[in-house]
Amino acid sequence: MLKSREELEGVLGGAARAWLHEALAEAAHDAAAGRTGGAPDSGRYAAPPWELRYAAAGRHCGLEHADSVRSLLLTEARAGLPSVTRLYEQGTAAERRAVLLTLHRLALGALALPLVEDALRTNDTRLVAAAVGPYAAEHLDPHGWRHAVLKCLFTEVPVDSVAGLGRRARGDAELARMLGDFAAERTAAGRPVPADLRTVLALAQATAPGPCAPAAPTEES
Repeated sequence: MLKSREELEGVLGGAARAWLHEALAEAAHDAAAGRTGGAPDSGRYAAPPWELRYAAAGRHCGLEHADSVRSLLLTEARAGLPSVTRLYEQGTAAERRAVLLTLHRLALGALALPLVEDALRTNDTRLVAAAVGPYAAEHLDPHGWRHAVLKCLFTEVPVDSVAGLGRRARGDAELARMLGDFAAERTAAGRPVPADLRTVLALAQATAPGPCAPAAPTEES
């Protein structure tokens, strides 16, 4: 779970707190200047200081806090699509994960979907789990979202990672069909059917609530 700035300041040592303050001040300066990560008119691009700090977050604040620090940098800078794309494409797996975890906090609309789709093509469970968060729940189309759920099952990422699972899976007959096919393939190959598949299948086979009927409470991931 991502920590807030206040939570980070409560656990970081003095040197790390000072580094965080400087990094966030640089990000806020870029945002105030209206720079959101696009290349200048000359076509040449010099990375702003906060982007350089993004990669160094783990070294200065600890690996256990790196996701939270990087997320704060992105939001404080009001990072635009060029920045998040560059940081994702040029970053390590940990740096890519932080981008994915933060997409829903940035004003990007559906423009960052290619990053989610790229993460879902990998077999890196850290990236897959980060890719199926709130941004995917809001912006992935039904076809892409169903395949994202299957990717979680295939890579053994817990479906608790899938944001909006109860809302999007309920009454989805096509998802139920795909899950049934997947279960049949696993059984035919002599492999166990994941318990999570049964959980999602039960949702997909449930009757979607009518327009006048109150929806049954479900746990959102």
